[in-house]
This record gives sequence, C-alpha cells and structure tokens, in this order.
Amino acid sequence: MTMLKLGALVDDRPVRLTIELPAAIHRDLAAYADVLARETGTKTEPTKLIAPMLARFMASDRAFAKARRAKAQPSSDGDGST
Repeated sequence: MTMLKLGALVDDRPVRLTIELPAAIHRDLAAYADVLARETGTKTEPTKLIAPMLARFMASDRAFAKARRAKAQPSSDGDGST
C-alpha cells in the first residue's frame, strides 16, 4: 500500500479562490487523485486536493509555525500593553 501524505478528505465550508496552475502541476494533481482514489476507494476531484495539500505543507513548515507562534504571543515590553 502506498503511503500518501493525504488521506480521505473532510467536507468543510469552502472559500472560493481562483488560481492558475501550470499544466504539469494539474497533471500531477490528477495523477495524485487517481492514486488516492485507489487507496481510499473514493473518487476525488483534483481541485479538492489543493486545500489539504496546502494545509499539510503549512503544518509541516517549522519556520512558519515558529513565526506564527511568535506573532500570536503578546509583546513583553514591560508596560503591560499588548
């Protein structure tokens, strides 16, 4: 069995975005969707893979996580303001 980074997709309320992808990336998305369908038994449109792939990428980016945590922490300049 192939160990894909994505598993079955969860239904969620979408936010519509319009993007342009190089043809090679679209072909790879379609191929990934085919492999995922064989693994999960559920056919998925290639466009539905983009959001979980981005989420997985951002979740695994340690520098992004560190920057995000630093931004979320209140400033500690000693005057009690945030």
